[in-house]
Amino acid sequence: MATAKQIQYRIGQAKKKLAKVNKELAATKTNMKKLEAQLKKAKAAVKAKPKKKAAKRKAPAKRKPARRKAPARKKVAKKKVARKKVAKRKVAKKKVAKKKVARKKVAKKKTAKRRRR
Repeated sequence: MATAKQIQYRIGQAKKKLAKVNKELAATKTNMKKLEAQLKKAKAAVKAKPKKKAAKRKAPAKRKPARRKAPARKKVAKKKVARKKVAKRKVAKKKVAKKKVARKKVAKKKTAKRRRR
């Protein structure tokens, strides 16, 4: 069972908590009143504004006649460019492969040195 002093302490703590809650409640009420006043003003401002009339639609623009297709010669030029790109990719892959091989060699040398020790 709790002693009288413990009970008095708990009562004091409860009173403190109650006072704090009451303060927060009062602050919240005043804040709500301010917000409600702002809401009334905003609604009144919306009602006071005259509504704009719908703008008349413009007639759709006339279409230009369709263009003729380009000659087939351009496709040949694109193929050459594509071949060059493929060749560049192959060269890049070879370079990457060489770098990997070089890294492996260096790693082997390092492990060999460690084993000797």
